[in-house]
Amino acid sequence: MNKETDKVELLHKNYIRSLKVEKRWIRFYQAIIFLVFFSSWELFSAKQWIDPLIFSSPSKIWILFMNKLQDGSLLTNLGVTLTETVFGFILGTFLGVLLAAILWWSPMVSKILDPYLVILNAMPKVALGPVLIVALSPGYPSIIAMGAIISVIITTIVVYTAFKEVDPNYLKVLQTFGATRFQCFKEAIIPACFPTIISTLKVNVGLSWVGVIVGEFLVSSKGLGYMIIYGFQVFNFTLVFLSLLVIAVFATIMYQLVDFLEKKLIKE
Repeated sequence: MNKETDKVELLHKNYIRSLKVEKRWIRFYQAIIFLVFFSSWELFSAKQWIDPLIFSSPSKIWILFMNKLQDGSLLTNLGVTLTETVFGFILGTFLGVLLAAILWWSPMVSKILDPYLVILNAMPKVALGPVLIVALSPGYPSIIAMGAIISVIITTIVVYTAFKEVDPNYLKVLQTFGATRFQCFKEAIIPACFPTIISTLKVNVGLSWVGVIVGEFLVSSKGLGYMIIYGFQVFNFTLVFLSLLVIAVFATIMYQLVDFLEKKLIKE
C-alpha cells in the first residue's frame, strides 16, 4: 500500500514539475516573440524598409512616452479613458446579467424578446454612437453608455443561455422542498452559471475598451481615443502608436485582473 502511495505521489510531483517547466518555456517563447517583434520594428524603421513616418519606431514611441509622462498629458488622458472603461465595463456586465435574469424569470418575456435580441446582437453597436451623443449629450455619459451598450447584448445572450442549460433536476429538488423561484435562482442557477458569468467578464473587458475608444473618437476632447484621432489629424503616427500600446497594456492588465478573480473565486 505504501509503495502504491509513494508511486502516486511521485507521479503527481513529476506532473507538477512538468507543468512548471512547460510554463517557463511558454514565458520564454512569449518573451522571444516580444523582443523579436519590437527589435524587427526598430530595425525595419531605421533601415527604412518600412515608412518611418507612418509606422514610427519603438525608440520614437519611448521618447514620446517619456515626454508625455513628464508633461502629465498621458496620465490625464489615460485616467479619463480608464475611468470611462471601468464604468462602462461594470454597467454593461450588470445590465447584461440583469436582463438575462429577467428572461430566465419570465419564459413569456424571453419568447417575446428573443428575435429582438438576435437583431440587436447583429446590429453594429458603433453605429449607435451618434444617437447616444445626441440623447445623452457629449461627454462622459455618452461615452460610458457606448462602452456599456457594446457588451450588454452579448452578455445577456451568453448568460441567459447558461441559465437555461442548468440541469432542471437541480430545480426540481429545490422545488420539492418548497423553494421559491427566487431561491432556485439564488441557490442553483447563479452557482451553476458563475464560471460562465466570470468568463463573460473577460470578453467584456475588450468590448468595453472598444466602445469607449469609439466614443472618444466621436465626441471627446480627452482620453486615449482623442489622442489617436489627434495623432491622425496632425499626421503624428508616433502618438497614435503610443496610444495604441498604452491601450493594449491596460486592457491586458484588466484582463489579467479578471482572470485572477476567476481563479480566486472558482477555486474557493
